[in-house]
Amino acid sequence: MFAHKKHFTNAIVGALVALSIIALVLSLVNIEDVTLPPTVKYGMVFDAGSSHTSLFVYEWDSDKENDTGVASQTLSCEVQGQGISSYANDPPKAGDSLRECLDKALKVVPAAKQRDVPAYLGATAGMRLLREQNSSVADQVLAEVAKTMREYPVAFKGAQILTGEEEGAYGWITINYLLDSFTKYSPKAHTWVRPEAANILGALDLGGASTQISFMPRDSVINWNDASKFTLYGYNYNIYTHSYLCYGQNEMLKRLAKELIVESFSSTRIDHPCYPKDYNETISLSSFRTSPCTNQSDPRLIHGDRNVTLEGRGNASECLAAVKRLFNFSACGQSQDCTFDGVYQPPVSGQFIAFSAFYYNFKFLNLTEGQSLATVRETIKHFCTRSWEDLSSSYPEENPERLPKYCANANYILTLLLDAYKFNETSWNNIFFQLKAGRADIGWTLGYMLNLTNMIPAEAPVRMKGHVPSVWAAAVTFIVLTLALGLAALLLLLWV
Repeated sequence: MFAHKKHFTNAIVGALVALSIIALVLSLVNIEDVTLPPTVKYGMVFDAGSSHTSLFVYEWDSDKENDTGVASQTLSCEVQGQGISSYANDPPKAGDSLRECLDKALKVVPAAKQRDVPAYLGATAGMRLLREQNSSVADQVLAEVAKTMREYPVAFKGAQILTGEEEGAYGWITINYLLDSFTKYSPKAHTWVRPEAANILGALDLGGASTQISFMPRDSVINWNDASKFTLYGYNYNIYTHSYLCYGQNEMLKRLAKELIVESFSSTRIDHPCYPKDYNETISLSSFRTSPCTNQSDPRLIHGDRNVTLEGRGNASECLAAVKRLFNFSACGQSQDCTFDGVYQPPVSGQFIAFSAFYYNFKFLNLTEGQSLATVRETIKHFCTRSWEDLSSSYPEENPERLPKYCANANYILTLLLDAYKFNETSWNNIFFQLKAGRADIGWTLGYMLNLTNMIPAEAPVRMKGHVPSVWAAAVTFIVLTLALGLAALLLLLWV
């Protein structure tokens, strides 16, 4: 009797163990992609431009930092005052100018995460010009910036001056990252898919002191110096990128004024075809010595200190002609693969995003909705003929220092895009003027951070495998219940 009961008990225990093993095996077979509760990470980048500085704070889920399109912009803060290069005579003020935005950034980043936040400052054309003028002063400005940022509880990674080509390339990365142009994960195919090369977008950036063009040419053969190579998500990208120092919007306006003055140097009152009728601006000849872009000028301007008054004439055709004279198109000869000043460029191809000052000027003129080139030309021409009284009364909230310069800026954009970069009536429709893409402002800062934090891998990401939480929980529950019932049965059997 006892032996029979023992054999029966062993049989029950064996069956329970077998059922538990089967349940465990079944749970292991059901393996799918697992989404664990993500940890949010943050990063911040200062864009220290020639005319102003901005701070951008980004955030992303740590478990997806090698996916695409997951970084979002948490904060955008405009630093009060001009760019850090304007503090050449008082470098400590360059660092102090950042404090207000740094304080705002710490309010959006949880205190527990602040010391792990990578923080960068990238300076662009304004500091490149200052470095040309006085490299030791430029170093002092960067040192003061670094000193201030180290006072804050963030992982400061350095302040540096970007090359023009880096600025262009990072802007290109930002655009294509935000718009998922590099790669996407296909749940249906369970693999990473590379979008068609035709969907890769070009980048057009216009700042205060420089302008950049970056795109992937049709010809994949690399035969130019202005090239950048990237391996992103397991694919190679060869892009053309070039930066033109002194061809930013503010430096262009200075160069334009200088040329108009040189043409009529004997007079103290100079006609300015791009300024509105009845608008006057008085400038000192000494102001041209503050920038390398205008310092190499007529000797009379270099040594002169007298004031000159620029009188607006509101002449659209003469304004366009004066702007075109700022470019040396003859240096290209008959070459079609050349922009100006003898700079090589392959033919533009694909669609482009035009941002920064390209966007702001055309947005003011209501030209960012895909208007035809003919409409754009007519709108600019009409705007240039309006008087100062008309403009100032029509746009009472616009900055009175910026308002009289839209005519020159718009004609400059047309010249740069059409005559220099060689867009035409057809390809003009491939240019999209935008401020944002996806969830962030367009610019070089996001691409810069993505590169330095290694968020875009050179190899295609690998999908991690794991147990689906619901299946795993069900399996564990089944095992526990089976064992509990088995033990209860066993105790009952022993009791009997």
